[in-house]
Amino acid sequence: MIEKTFPLIEKQILSVLPLVESLYRQLNQEAENLKQTPQAELIGFIASNKNQLVEQMERVNRQLGELLALEKLPHNREGMSLCLQRAEAAGFSTSEATRSWAQVVRLSADCKALNERNGACIDLLSRHAKRSLQIIKGKPQIGNTYGPDGIAKADYLGRPLISV
Repeated sequence: MIEKTFPLIEKQILSVLPLVESLYRQLNQEAENLKQTPQAELIGFIASNKNQLVEQMERVNRQLGELLALEKLPHNREGMSLCLQRAEAAGFSTSEATRSWAQVVRLSADCKALNERNGACIDLLSRHAKRSLQIIKGKPQIGNTYGPDGIAKADYLGRPLISV
C-alpha cells in the first residue's frame, strides 16, 4: 500500500513546509512589533494571517493523518518516521521528504516557542492597559498583591485622578 500512499504523503509534506515557514516569519514579525511600540492594527493583521495559515496546516495535517491511517500507522512523529522507512524499503527516494519533514518538525517547535513568548507579551501589555484604565477610573487594584498568609489583598484606597 505504501506504493500508493507515499507519493501523496510526500506531496503533503512538501506542501506544508512553506506554510510552516510563513507562520515562522509571521511570528518573528509579531515579535519584532512587540519589542517596539506595539501597533494594534499590525498585531491584528498578523493574528488574522496566523489563523489562516494554521487552518491550512490543520487541513494538511488531517490529510496526513488519513494517509498514515491507511498504512495503519499512528498519526505522530513516530508514524511518519515509520512511513518514511517503509517507503525507502519499497525503493522510493525519501531524502527530500525526510529533509522537509525534519524542517517542519524543527520549525513547528520554534513556532510554538515564539507563539508562547508573543502571547505572554500580549497578555502583559493587555494587563498593563487594563490596570492603567483602572487607575484613571479610580478603581482599586484587584488581587495583584498577597499578604503574609498567601491570601490576595486588594488595595481599596484608590481615588479617581479626574472627575467628569
